[in-house]
Amino acid sequence: MADVAERGQRIVREFLRRQGEGDGTPSPDPLNIGNAFMEMTARLMTNPASVVQAGIGFWQDYLTLWQNTARRMLGGEVAPVITERRGDKRFKDDAWRENEVFDFIKQSYLLSSRYVTNVVHGAEGLNPKTAQKVDFYTRQFTDAMSPSNFWLTNPEVLRKTAETGGENLLKGLSNLLSDLERGHGKLRINMTDESKFRIGENIAVTPGKVVYRNALMELIQYTPSTETVLKRPLLLLPPWINKFYILDLRPKNSFVRWAVSQGHTVFVCSWVNPDETLAEMGFDDYMRLGPYAALEAIEKATGERQVNAIGYCLGGTLLASTLAHMAKRKDDRIASATFFTTMLDFEEAGELGVFIDEEQLQAIEAKMSKRGFLEGSEMADTFNMLRANDLIWSFVVQNYLLGQEPFPFDLLFWNGDSTRMPAKMHSFYLRRMYQANDLVKPGGIELDGEALDLRDIRLPTYVLATREDHIAPWKSSYKATQIFSGPVRFVLAASGHIAGVVNAPDSGKYSHWVGTEDAPADPAEWFEHATEFAGSWWPDWHRWILGHDRSTVPARQPGEGGLPALEDAPGSYVKVMAGD
Repeated sequence: MADVAERGQRIVREFLRRQGEGDGTPSPDPLNIGNAFMEMTARLMTNPASVVQAGIGFWQDYLTLWQNTARRMLGGEVAPVITERRGDKRFKDDAWRENEVFDFIKQSYLLSSRYVTNVVHGAEGLNPKTAQKVDFYTRQFTDAMSPSNFWLTNPEVLRKTAETGGENLLKGLSNLLSDLERGHGKLRINMTDESKFRIGENIAVTPGKVVYRNALMELIQYTPSTETVLKRPLLLLPPWINKFYILDLRPKNSFVRWAVSQGHTVFVCSWVNPDETLAEMGFDDYMRLGPYAALEAIEKATGERQVNAIGYCLGGTLLASTLAHMAKRKDDRIASATFFTTMLDFEEAGELGVFIDEEQLQAIEAKMSKRGFLEGSEMADTFNMLRANDLIWSFVVQNYLLGQEPFPFDLLFWNGDSTRMPAKMHSFYLRRMYQANDLVKPGGIELDGEALDLRDIRLPTYVLATREDHIAPWKSSYKATQIFSGPVRFVLAASGHIAGVVNAPDSGKYSHWVGTEDAPADPAEWFEHATEFAGSWWPDWHRWILGHDRSTVPARQPGEGGLPALEDAPGSYVKVMAGD
C-alpha cells in the first residue's frame, strides 16, 4: 500500500505537469457530445408520447422480471425476459444464468440498456450525423455501465476475491498504476505481455533485406523460397496508421511468407514512425516517396518495369490515388491492383464518422499544431472505442478486477504498437476524404499537379472487403466496383478488418463470398447471388494474379540486383516505437 501511495502521487504530479504544457484551456467537450445530446433531447420533447411509450414498456418488462425472479427463488422454471446477444463474452460465467441474483442483475442491465437505446432511437428528425453520434456514445455509456465491469456485481470477480483474500484487487490496483505510469498520467491499458515479443526475432521474421530507404519509408525485398518466381514483382502498401508487420506476424499466418512461397518477389513499404521534423509531409509526399519511389527502386532491383500492387486500408486509398495520378501521366507500371478493406467513397464511413465533424477536427488540428503530429495512442484509442467491450472493458475486468497479468498475444502486441500521423497529411486525409469526400469526385483532389479521377483507373483490380469490418464497412468498400472503369473482382471475407484479411489457408477459419464479375450497383443484391466458399480467400487471389500473367524467371536474391542490401529485414523504421 505504501508503494501504491508513492506511485499514485508521482502519477498525479506527472499528469498535472503535462496538463500545464498546453498554451490554452482545453475544451470541456472536445468530442462535441453535449450539442448532439441537447439536439436529441429537444427532438424528444416535441414527441413526449414516444418517451412515455418506451417507459411503459420498460416497466412492464421490469415487473415481469421481478415476478420471474421470485418464481425462480421458489424453485420454479421460467424463461428469461431478455437475453444477451449471441457471442456476448461479458456474461460467459455460468453464475450469470444459474444464480438467481446475478441473473436478475444481468437482465435488469439488459432491460435498462434496451430502454435507453429505444428512447434515443425515438428522437425523430435528427441530422444523420448527429443521430449516429448520439447512438454511438449511448452505446459507449451502456457498455461502461455493464455489471460485469464492477467487482460487487461480477460473480467471477467476487469468487476470485474470496479465493485470494482480496489479493486480486490489490494486484489489479498495481496493474492500474502501472498503466497510468506507462501513459504518463493517462490510462494506457496493457493488453498483452509486450516483453514476450521482439520485432525481427519472433515477430516479422520472414527473411529479407532493406534495399531502399528515404525519409518516409524503407523498402524491404524478401528472400525467395522457390527456384523460379513470377516475372512481375509484388508491391505491398500497408497503412501507415499501424506497422506493416500485421502482414508478417508469425510464419503460420504471414501473408508475406505465404506470397513468397507462391513464387512472388515480394516488396513491402515499411513506413517511418514520424516525429515533429516530418510535420509538413503531405499526402502527395506519401505518394511520391511511397509507391512512386518504390516502383523506381523495384525496377533497379529486378529489372522489371511492371508490378502487381496491393494496398491495405489507408495504403489502398493511397494506391488508388496513385493509380489515378499515373493514369493522367500515361504511366502503366502497375499492371494489377488489389485493395484490402479500402474505402474510396467515404459517404458511409461507418462509426469512424462519429469522430469527423468540424469541432473535433479543430481539436485534433490544435493538438497536432503543438507537436507536429498526432500521437499514435490517440488513434489507437479511437479504434478501440469502436469495439469497447472487446478492446477496453474486457481488459479492465481481467487486469484491474481479477488482477491477472496480460496474456502474450501477437495481434494485440501489434495493435498496441501504434504510429504517429504527420500533421499536414492527417489533416488533409480527415478533411478532404472523410469529411468532404472529395476523392470520389472527379477532379475533387489534386496531388502533385494532377486533378485525380478514380474513373480513369482501367487496370484489373481485386477488391477484398470483410463482412464485420468496423473500420471500412464492406458496403462502402464495395463502391469501388462502381467507380473503377476496368474489370473488378469483388470478394467478401468473413470476420473483421484484421482477422478477415490475415487468414492463412492452413488455419481452416472463416469463409469468403465470390460473385459474378459484373457487379450490380446494390451490394445487397451482389451478396444475395454470391457463392460462399469455405476457408481463406488467399488462393482465390493468387489464381486471379496468375490469370493475368504466369510468366516466371529465376528467383531473385535481395541485394544481388541493381540495389545493394542496406540491412536485414524488418529494417529500422518498424522498430521505432511511438514513445521513442
